[in-house]
Amino acid sequence: MITKQITTANANDNKQLEMLYKTSFPEQEQIPWDELVPLIDKMYLDFTTYYEKDEIVGFTVVFPYKTLNWFWYFAVKPELRGQGKSQKMLTIVTQKYKGKSFFLDLESTKQKCENMEQRISRHAFYLRNGFKDTNIYKKYDDIEMTVMVLGDNKITLQDWDNMLAELRKFWTWN
Repeated sequence: MITKQITTANANDNKQLEMLYKTSFPEQEQIPWDELVPLIDKMYLDFTTYYEKDEIVGFTVVFPYKTLNWFWYFAVKPELRGQGKSQKMLTIVTQKYKGKSFFLDLESTKQKCENMEQRISRHAFYLRNGFKDTNIYKKYDDIEMTVMVLGDNKITLQDWDNMLAELRKFWTWN
């Protein structure tokens, strides 16, 4: 698998990447594309695309933050899911930051919702790949999110709030 860094200079060169971003996450969980792109430089985001041959497989967006890396986005093209590509991508990105812990927030499987199957599948994927539940929850509008962590660092609700405060320095939502 080949990786390519996305920068503010090349982010809009690949419309397929933008479409994958816009279709992989619920709209209320997305930073609008035209607002996300400037954050790549402002927040030193690690926005990486993954290719096999010349075909885009997916992408990751990581915010390196002190001793934790905040895993913002992880997406694989729908037709390529279930083929081990997600695991390869996850291995590449976690090896890049070897020795530092990762945390991610994702939709809780404890909240009743229309996409429960998708939530359970995502949660199970991260568990299979070494992430652990933290039993930390936070609501954004009507969506309950939870945090999972990979590595030795523990995370608290205050850590999560601190990282959100860092994001709010550069981007705010309603």
